[in-house]
Amino acid sequence: MKFKAQEKQNQLIENITVHHLVVGVDIAQEVHVARAVSFRGIALGTPLKFVNHLEGFNFLKRWIQDLLKSYKLQKVIVGMEPTGTLLA
Repeated sequence: MKFKAQEKQNQLIENITVHHLVVGVDIAQEVHVARAVSFRGIALGTPLKFVNHLEGFNFLKRWIQDLLKSYKLQKVIVGMEPTGTLLA
């Protein structure tokens, strides 16, 4: 079963092309941090801090749109780490 999961992950990674902006988001309770890289993992722009409400996510969206335009990219992949914390 583990092999199939790795194979699926490899297939997803192979779909990332020179046209992609890859954004990773470090999730926190109130302030998140996003970082953008090229398909090769080269840092693009500067990391972004944004707050956990609609205005913050709109700020993230504009930041991504600006990076797409600045680096002439066409697609975006956003990944967020799981926090592992459950609130009761």
